[in-house]
Amino acid sequence: MIDTDIAVIGAGPTGLFTVFEAGLLGMRCHLIDSLSKPGGQCSEIYPNKPIYDIPAYPEIKAGELVDKLLEQIKPFSPGYSLGETAEGLSKEDDKFIITTDKKTKISAKVIAIAGGLGNFEPRKPKLENLEKYEDNGVQYGVLDPEKFRNKSVIISGGGDSALDWTIVLSEIAKKVTLIHRRNQFRGAVDSVNKIQKLKDKGILEILTPAVISKLHGDKKLENVEIKVEDKSLNLATDYLIPLYGLVPKMDVFKSWGLEIDKNAIKVNNSLDYQTNKNGIYAIGDINSYPGKLKLILSGFHEAAIMCHSAFQIVNPGKKNVLKYTTVSGISGFDGSKKEPKKTEINSFK
Repeated sequence: MIDTDIAVIGAGPTGLFTVFEAGLLGMRCHLIDSLSKPGGQCSEIYPNKPIYDIPAYPEIKAGELVDKLLEQIKPFSPGYSLGETAEGLSKEDDKFIITTDKKTKISAKVIAIAGGLGNFEPRKPKLENLEKYEDNGVQYGVLDPEKFRNKSVIISGGGDSALDWTIVLSEIAKKVTLIHRRNQFRGAVDSVNKIQKLKDKGILEILTPAVISKLHGDKKLENVEIKVEDKSLNLATDYLIPLYGLVPKMDVFKSWGLEIDKNAIKVNNSLDYQTNKNGIYAIGDINSYPGKLKLILSGFHEAAIMCHSAFQIVNPGKKNVLKYTTVSGISGFDGSKKEPKKTEINSFK
């Protein structure tokens, strides 16, 4: 039996940052993730994708962000159950007992569900013989952009991932075609403007409103049939990348008695992101509340609020005094200590 203060389900950026915030409050964390390494989607699906909305980083690769987070939490020595999926849940006295598919048992007073790739699957297009071309021309993410150098690529989707990868691959691939079923894109305005400029320069092609109707090819994908308004086009291509988002697998959480709303876990955002079960929180993309923004920085904020609430459950009756790291420094469980830097103030007369 592994004993900890907070069991964190999901080792993506939000889950990793939870370790840091919990550590500042003297609480230990144990992370559970079905992937074999930390980082969630950032490590598994798009490690080389640039991210532009992390404070203080005008641009940072997703994989590099994970590396920075792992460095940040190192003093707090979190435990890991990687390559395992949380399944069973029971309670003994004041502690939850999580049992994984590998029969590992984790005991904790608090559970923080932080999503993670293990709870998601790609939303796939409904196409005949799709399975035949998966990993033979059809991909649901980009691990290595160099794989597409001097190749013809069709990207389908209208969100941030579709726009971002269209921009990145336009500098690498021989030809990039972006298709979307609507004329309006859902991504960031800046990305939409970049896409339009690339189209105007003839660097890429945009087809809207358009949908994929058929896939063709012998042993691998060779041709994609696309319906554009009332016309039908056949485009030769090496790769099709449908980026329609990810669908959470919520069956486990439903069996735990958690309230689900549109493939997300409902939480009380006016207080601390706690679910309908006391002591179980949901943070990051996996939760749902009015005004929710599915951004990494939103997950960081939710993790901080959640940890301060969890402190009262882990340490009943103990007062939590907020201390800024610029004043207190960082004390890790491994005995390390980072002292705050001294700033000299000069007086001018």
